[in-house]
Amino acid sequence: MVGTGGHGRKALEGKGPTPKAEDRVYHQAHKRKQAAERLAAKRGETPRRPEQSGRRKQSGDELVTGRNAVLEALRAKVPATTLYLASRAELDDRLRETISIANHRDLPVLEVMRPELDRLTGNDLLHQGVALAVRPYEYAHPLDLLERAGDGAPLLVALDGVTDPRNLGAIIRSAAAFGAHGVVLPQRRSAGVTAAVWRASAGAVARMPVAMASNLAQTISAYKQRGVFVAGLAGDGDVLLPAFDLADRPLLVVAGSEGDGLSRIVRELCDVVVSIPIGAATESLNASVAASIALYTIAASRASTK
Repeated sequence: MVGTGGHGRKALEGKGPTPKAEDRVYHQAHKRKQAAERLAAKRGETPRRPEQSGRRKQSGDELVTGRNAVLEALRAKVPATTLYLASRAELDDRLRETISIANHRDLPVLEVMRPELDRLTGNDLLHQGVALAVRPYEYAHPLDLLERAGDGAPLLVALDGVTDPRNLGAIIRSAAAFGAHGVVLPQRRSAGVTAAVWRASAGAVARMPVAMASNLAQTISAYKQRGVFVAGLAGDGDVLLPAFDLADRPLLVVAGSEGDGLSRIVRELCDVVVSIPIGAATESLNASVAASIALYTIAASRASTK
């Protein structure tokens, strides 16, 4: 029988591996790569190709989403594993700085199609075309927060059962804005620092330490032993916020949960319970709004005494 001379084997071998999209001159990915290289050259940077190897968020990592939150995390040198960019995402100053920091830190940059980024972020429609995979948040020790005040009077915030991550993020953002030195969370019955909190805080988590207390009541007692005055927030408090005049001393402000307010044992540990005057038609303020108003009032009082 006459053989084929090896023609069949050669046909099965094919034409070799398909080139990557960015290496095909007719492909849009190649054009985007060239545009990115030209932009990097103008900025005097050494361009790096986005990772195309399919690297994904490692188990346990959190995805920080949104341009402000991602940029704040990178500026604060939060341990990150991968930067995800939506293909054809519109460049603005924040995204340019984000890419620049990632390049200088040799952080893998993975360009993905927008539906893939939607999937990675749990269909977070507010990711704004960027996400950052970060290591699980490392909580501070509650007593270490006192040292951040230096020679000044510490201002801390403790949350008693705040379970909504959006409220937690908003409180952390207010704490950073009004000069607080840290936020304390109980280990149980509380939201933790997750990607949703990063987003709600607009990245303030990167510069505001958050401590985890295994027992909030014991932590409050430990603060009191170190000379910290404890003020709880409640609608039926004994002192109106405008009349609260102890803002210039070491202070812990405690906000209760969204529905139940301060727990009984925490309320009993407070040196004073402060209320915020509101209109009769409004039943109450939520935890983040109440904490923000209290922190602003305290910050204004401290500024006036300097």
